[in-house]
Order: sequence, then C-alpha cells, then structure tokens
Amino acid sequence: MNNPTQLNNWSARKSADLYGIDEWSSGYFGVSPQGDVVVRAPTSAGEVNVSLIDIVDGLQQRGLQMPVLLRLENIVDARISILNDSFAQAIEASGYRGQYRGAFPIKVNQQNHVIAEIARFGKRYNHGLEAGSKAELMIALATINNRESVIICNGYKDTEFISLGLQARKLGFKCFFVLETLTELQSVIERSRTLGIEPLIGVRLKLSTKVEGHWSEDSGDRSLFGLNTNELVTVIDTLRAANLLHCFQLLHFHLGSQIPNIRSIRDGVLEACRYYIELVGEGAPLGYLDLGGGLAIDYDGTCSTNGQSRNYSVQEYCTDVVESIQESLDAQGIPHPTIVTESGRATVAHTAVLLFNILDVTHFEPKALPDELPADCHEMIANLWRTLNVISISNLQASYNDIIYYRDKIRDLFNAGGINLRHRVLGENIYWAGLQKIAALLPQLKRIPSELESLPQLLADIYYGNFSVFQSLPDSWAIGQVFPVMPIHRLNEEPTRQAIIADLTCDCDGKLQKFASPEGESTTLALHSIRKDEEYYLGVFLVGAYQETLGDLHNLFGDTNVASVRVNADGSIEFVHELHGDSIADVLTYVEYDPDDLYEQFRQTAEQAVRDGFITLVDRQKMLAAYSEGLRGYTYFEK
Repeated sequence: MNNPTQLNNWSARKSADLYGIDEWSSGYFGVSPQGDVVVRAPTSAGEVNVSLIDIVDGLQQRGLQMPVLLRLENIVDARISILNDSFAQAIEASGYRGQYRGAFPIKVNQQNHVIAEIARFGKRYNHGLEAGSKAELMIALATINNRESVIICNGYKDTEFISLGLQARKLGFKCFFVLETLTELQSVIERSRTLGIEPLIGVRLKLSTKVEGHWSEDSGDRSLFGLNTNELVTVIDTLRAANLLHCFQLLHFHLGSQIPNIRSIRDGVLEACRYYIELVGEGAPLGYLDLGGGLAIDYDGTCSTNGQSRNYSVQEYCTDVVESIQESLDAQGIPHPTIVTESGRATVAHTAVLLFNILDVTHFEPKALPDELPADCHEMIANLWRTLNVISISNLQASYNDIIYYRDKIRDLFNAGGINLRHRVLGENIYWAGLQKIAALLPQLKRIPSELESLPQLLADIYYGNFSVFQSLPDSWAIGQVFPVMPIHRLNEEPTRQAIIADLTCDCDGKLQKFASPEGESTTLALHSIRKDEEYYLGVFLVGAYQETLGDLHNLFGDTNVASVRVNADGSIEFVHELHGDSIADVLTYVEYDPDDLYEQFRQTAEQAVRDGFITLVDRQKMLAAYSEGLRGYTYFEK
C-alpha cells in the first residue's frame, strides 16, 4: 500500500524548512526523519536527540495534562556556557587583560527552579545575579554562595534595600549599588556611615546612543533610568567630599532589551568608554564596566535587524565588546576592566517550550454547492452564482468586488425579511467558494492587488488551542512579540491547512496571528487537518524569558503545569521537577474569594432547591460533589 506522504513527495526535511526550525532554534531543536520535533540536548557525551512527543507521553503518565510549560535544564546549562566561553575566547584572542562576569537578571525569569539551576551551573563561571528589588536581592543572597560572583543592585532603592546590600558586603559579597538617582547616593552614604560598612558603588549612565527595536526608548536622553552628565559630575564631587570616591568602582549602561543591530551595541560601548576614561581621570578607581542587557535572540530566524531578530552571533557580540573596550582604553593607557553583562533573554529564552493540544477547528469554506440553483432563489443569489462561475486570472479584482457587493446585498435582504434562512446559507456558501477560488489563483499574479493581500488570512482556519495567551504568552498580546510555533509531530506529512490560533479566553485578543517564518513574519501558520480521536500537539518555542513572570489571570486561567527535564548522556529522560498548575480554588483565592465560602454558599443554594422541590437529595449530593471536584480541578480544558 502506498504511503500518501510519499505520493506528494513531502518529507520531514521539508517541514523543517517550512517552519524555519534550523534558523531560530540555535541548534537546540530539530525534526527527526520520523516527523517529530526533537530536543538536541547537550550532554557530557555529546548531543543526544529526544523526541518531544516522548516527553509529552512521560508527562501524561505522571498526571500532567496539557497545557504544560516544559523547561529543559540541558539548554539552561548550555546557554550559560556559551556566553562565558565566548567571552573567554574573545578575551584570549585579543589579549584583553581583564575578566568577564555574567549577572543573570532575576526579573527575566524569577522561578525558583530556574534561578537555582543558573546559580548551580553558573558557579564554575562565577556567574552572578542582578536584582531590581528587595525581594530579588533576598533571592540572590540566599542563592549565590560564590563570592567571586557579582550581585548587581539596579532599580530604585529605599533604606531597607540599601541596608540589606551593605550586610551582603559585610558577608564578603561583591554587591554593587548602581545609582539611578542622586537621592539614592545620599541614602547609600548615610546608611554606610550608620552601619560602618563601605559600599561598592556603580552609576548608570544615560548614553546618547540610540538603538533599534521595541525597547529603543531605553536609550538616549529621554531614557527613564540613569544619570545625565551633570548628575554624574555631582556624584563624583559628593563621593570625594564624603571620602568615598574609592568606592566608585562600576560604570553601568543599558541600551535596551533585544538589540537587533551589532553596530548599535558597538557604538554604545565606545561611548561608555569615553565616560570611563574621563571618570578614571577624575580619580574614580572603577574596575568594572557593566553593559546591562541587550544581547538578542533570533525569534524569527531571519538573522536581520528587525526587532524580532539579530544580525550577529553570541561570539561576534563578545568579540566586538572586548575589542571596543580594549582599543578605547589602550589608547589612554588605562587598565582593562572586568566586563559585566546582564544577559537574561539570551540565557533562558531557548530553555522553555509551551506545549498544548488543539481542541477544535473552525473552517471558512463552503459546504457542497448544488449543481444548479433552486428555481425560487433571489436575483442577487443568481448574480453571485454567475460571478463564481466566471472567475479567472484576468478578472480577480473585479470578481472580488462583485462577490463582496452581492454578499452584502443578500445579507441586507435577509435582515429585511426578503429571503429565508436557507437561501441566506446558500448565498454564504457561494461567497466562500468564490473567495477560495480567487485565493487559489493569487500565486499566478505578478503583483497581488493590495485589497487581496489579506485574503489568505481571511480564509484561514481557526485552531482552538488549550492555553491562554494572556497567561503563557503575554508579550505576543502586549508588544506583538513573535514566537516560533509549530506542530511537534506528523512532520513527515504535508500540512495542508492555513490557520491562526485562538486560545480559551473569551477575548478577541486571545489569539496568535503572527508567526515566525524563514521569509519573515507570516499572518498564518501551516497546520495539519485534525484527525478524529487523535490529539494534535503544538509547541511555542523560545518562551523562557519574561512570559511566566508577566502572565495574568484573564478569565481566571492560572499557571499551567510545569515540568523540568534533564536529558542524560544515555538518552534517558529525567523528570527533575514537576509542578501542577493552579487549581480553580487557587485562582479564586488570588482574586480574594474563599473557596470554602463559595462552597458553603452553593450548598445553601442546593439546600433551598431541595426545599422548593426542584431537586432531590440525591441530586443535591451529586451537585455538591461536582462543585467540590471542580474547585480542585485544573483551570484549563481537561479530558
């Protein structure tokens, strides 16, 4: 018997090209010959391939239903290694006489298991943490036990924050206060004197260098954070007057997150070096130059300067940073500082995948049309029928105009009572048949009319996914972030449907309609037809940065199930950490309901219904049991 996938000459390799997995995955994911997405997990014995479908099976056997946020520990470790090793190579190759110290920003992914793994694996590299609040500083102090690692304190700091950081200094930590305002400087000086502990002080600069991308407002004179040149001079004079200028040891700048163009990074480093040189001339010892974040990842795989991508590799980033600092400072005979970066997105984005199943599909295509129209149909339906039958490559725009015109007239007739429901349905089916016919001919045009460019999206199916955009992918809704999305199985079959993806929320914004593509952003995604009684699984990739922290409770969909896995050198999968998602009772408490009170109120309602004769006592018991079970249930669709 012939294999249908062989008849149309489709292959897993074609699926890999279609979804661009080799371009955006940085080598951590691929497609197997069997048509499954595989994790290419770095291990001590080299790369080991494990199917995501096998992991899904293991999750379900452990009682973790879809949706699941899957964290891959091997990739966490690999990303830390790549960053540190790339800086080490750049330092050695150029003869740079300083060190590199990474500091992961806790705000990028605050989850305990993630921070613990970064601290555990990063210890060999003296990789530290960045804290932007008192709570994050407490996490850092409890997690970091390597005194060669740096702790960078950003954000606005009250006296309690400052006191906590000074106590860290007393414990021997390299804990830097990065000044955001002049008010903080006075607080640092006062608390330092009171506690008798000298601080390590840094200053955040407002650079004039502007960058591209969504976060371009983080750079330039109107940046929300940092000190301008007048304030910088005030810091020098104030510290000198307080006999604390020797504590000024770090210069910090941050151009923005996800910087797509390497030239902008180089320009920012060169500008910061000018300040570094001047500050050394003023008597500040410095010794650390903190570039903040900005190291981008290639979400869409285009390797370009658009905001969803980047035009450089990690190695190129490290080399340009090291060489720019070295060239600037060597000309002035100034010692090379320790380079600090706060790379968060590039550290953890690849490490997490959102997995979910498809629950239902809506198609925008006609039912079977009759061979000929009913004798009693309205003239407008007949006109629409004639238009359908004359559509050709030479009249696509005119045919589209006529189809829309007659469709609208038929709807007006129905609203006015001029035609019945079945004739309205016939008209709609002819309308969809016409649009499908036009769309099929569009690829033959040399230039597609602007009005017809959106036709494929108009005809796209809606696949209903078992997840919440607002909880699991908030950046896709809030800032238009594009994440790679693809099926994780059946990739040796040709995906013949074009679709957008809707979530479970009752919100028109709860959808994915921008997708990564090798040709750039696409408004539809190629998917397979759903088979009866068979699950269809999709994965959203590169979601390890910010998404868990920013998620909200739209429609009271709570945190998903979470699993952290490690792939061993022998190919076995170790389920390191399992966390069941929020129950309905959990999310109700978040919005100030008491589940026990709700149960009691429902019990009273059921009891009154017994007294009023609406239900029996047996009905009451079943209803109370169902209500109680519902409170304990998962907020997402359960099978």
